[in-house]
Amino acid sequence: MAVRIRLRRVGKKKMPQYHIVAADSRAARNGKFLEIIGRYEPLRNPMLIETKEQRLMYWLKTGARPTDTLRSLLQRNGTWLKWSLLKKGTDEATIASTMEKWQMAQAEKQQRDEARKARRLAAKRKARKSAGGEPAPAEPGTAAA
Repeated sequence: MAVRIRLRRVGKKKMPQYHIVAADSRAARNGKFLEIIGRYEPLRNPMLIETKEQRLMYWLKTGARPTDTLRSLLQRNGTWLKWSLLKKGTDEATIASTMEKWQMAQAEKQQRDEARKARRLAAKRKARKSAGGEPAPAEPGTAAA
């Protein structure tokens, strides 16, 4: 029996939510599964990726393979980095320091993304204003003079 770690849809229509499960690779997407390992909610802002890390590591150690989609989610979460370091036999102190560096890099990346979004929004408003269209609405939080 080949075990896969994959997503199992549980949400309502047009409101997807997923359980991260360990399941037999032959079972249907929403069919039988061995264990619920976590959950993923893509519509939340920011999206929620929650796992039971001990159980996930257990299944990975026993040979379960994640699907490509789940692997990319685990990479976003940092869990895949931790797994790859454990697989190499790295000690706990090194793993902790590496994870801390990764967390800081992710925070910087998020700040850059927010700044880029703000610049794009300002450029879009300026273009709309110069095109002679309607005046751009004031940003929330700023007082109109």
